[in-house]
Amino acid sequence: MSIEGILGRKLGMTQVFARDGAALPVTLIEAGPCTVVQVKTKEKDGYEAVQLGFGQRKRVNEPTKGHLKGLGQFRYLREFRVDNVEEWEVGKKMGCEVFQPGELVDVTAISKGKGFAGVMKRHGFRGGPATHGQSDRARAPGSIGAGTDPGRVIKGRKMAGHMGAEQVTVKNLPVVSTDPAKGVLMVQGSVPGNTGSLVKIRRAVSASERSKKRAVSRAAAG
Repeated sequence: MSIEGILGRKLGMTQVFARDGAALPVTLIEAGPCTVVQVKTKEKDGYEAVQLGFGQRKRVNEPTKGHLKGLGQFRYLREFRVDNVEEWEVGKKMGCEVFQPGELVDVTAISKGKGFAGVMKRHGFRGGPATHGQSDRARAPGSIGAGTDPGRVIKGRKMAGHMGAEQVTVKNLPVVSTDPAKGVLMVQGSVPGNTGSLVKIRRAVSASERSKKRAVSRAAAG
């Protein structure tokens, strides 16, 4: 029985020591418990997946309450692909036990919002000269395009603007340990988002496997 991933909540960062004494930065994630609230089949929906519910909220509207079928008032609902949909049923629960130590995972979350940021902080520009009379050019972006031709700013130009608060995926993070009793998953490295924010943990997929899946999807589409 295999599922693509589960939902969790970022708890924060700490460090653990490897057997050789090296200090490893790790992120603690409250992985689950997640409850299956819907099973999607190829005959009915065109693809096979399960919808998981995670987290609690005080109130839900009537359509959502009917969709959840009395399983709980979940704060988040997300879909994940499964290998064999026949092995899944509504009401089934799961947590960090779906992953094993040493396995690689991809973690997706909304990054921390940084507000309005300049080009040096937002894009890593080196800035202009800080001397020879250039007193106000140290953190400026420089030229943003030619005047006569094309006479406009090209789309996609890296400029100052809102930074962060966008979906980010960090790939190939090793699972250091799992604690099903406490529902805590420990992965090496940092993951996006604030403490307490929602994270999606999925099994890492190699580039070759990803291209194969795209080819199969295109073939199935026609």
